[in-house]
Amino acid sequence: MNYKISVIDDNSSDTEYVAALVTRWAESAGHVAGISVFPSAEAFLFRYEDEKDFDILLLDVEMGEMNGIDLAKRIRQGNDAVQIVFITGYPDFIAEGYEVAALHYLLKPVSYEKLHEVLDKAAANIAKSEKRLCVTYDRRTDFVPLSQILYIEAQKQYVIVHTFGGTYRMKQSFAETVDELDEFFLKCQRSFCVNLCHITRIKGSSVVLKNGEEVPISRGMAEKIGKEMIRLF
Repeated sequence: MNYKISVIDDNSSDTEYVAALVTRWAESAGHVAGISVFPSAEAFLFRYEDEKDFDILLLDVEMGEMNGIDLAKRIRQGNDAVQIVFITGYPDFIAEGYEVAALHYLLKPVSYEKLHEVLDKAAANIAKSEKRLCVTYDRRTDFVPLSQILYIEAQKQYVIVHTFGGTYRMKQSFAETVDELDEFFLKCQRSFCVNLCHITRIKGSSVVLKNGEEVPISRGMAEKIGKEMIRLF
């Protein structure tokens, strides 16, 4: 399995140490881990604006102007799927972790055995709770959580996957892509399939999504969408 993991700590030695442990875990478990490191919460948020598909975050609690708890709260405003693990030298912050559904707290110095156990749990949670769409584009392959997908659009022989973090354009049939989605997606028009979880308003000829975008729907589809949303939610 492929995982996108970030280590965020203002102590470079700690960052390198934890990143090395994560690499060791991935190799031992047969996973592929794309590991990125950041020296501050602000530096991570700058990247997060364009890339919201992180799977696991390992956050130092005590950092500069924005600490790990505040960063986690910011992330949780629009992302409840990412696995958050706090790393700290003090146990005083543990209660605050419950506010952001933290997976675990690790006390410094982090042991490989304990980190291995926590990462195994994170991987199990991801596999259990989140189906992903394999998206191949620009000679890259990403596994995009379905919860982050707003809608799918067909453009000739290509499919455009619209997410909160941006768009992916891949050469694949629309029908094949739709078959890989779950029950929360509904084909609302010949060339569009929308994630019902992100609809905020149903209009006569379109639906409005959480990010303000409008997706066209076929005539008579508004009632069907409404019924499906009532059934699912």
